[in-house]
Amino acid sequence: MSKPVSVVIVSFLLLLGCSTTPDNLGVKDAQLTPCPYTPNCVSSYATNKIHFVAPIYYTGTTQEAQTQLLGILKELERTKIVTVQENYIRAEFTSNIFRFVDDVEFYFPTSDKAEIVIHFRSASRIGFSDLGANQRRIEKIRDKFNALKG
Repeated sequence: MSKPVSVVIVSFLLLLGCSTTPDNLGVKDAQLTPCPYTPNCVSSYATNKIHFVAPIYYTGTTQEAQTQLLGILKELERTKIVTVQENYIRAEFTSNIFRFVDDVEFYFPTSDKAEIVIHFRSASRIGFSDLGANQRRIEKIRDKFNALKG
């Protein structure tokens, strides 16, 4: 097989991988899917420091928190909101140059407390490292939440 043909085939497979939605997304057993071993994922459920980022806290109702989160997501570039449910939101973020897709999930567990905990998972679909993109994205969303608090 010639080198140009190999490059086209590999490029096609990479792009195909970017467009295929993983089948492990969503809430299962009251948690989001754990991050893989690769450092291209962050989660508020992770137990190691490579993947762990603290959850987002919000004082108010789950509905208010979801409304604010949806407003923040709509402001961010290259964001597609895919799923909005009573206690779950999923969005896809597409990188500017290579069009890689990251899946970002938010889970609002039921609570009797006045402070809502927003758990999340942000993961690249392909590759080994994301150079910190998922963590920066979550921190940016957290900063926007904190700015809304006044």
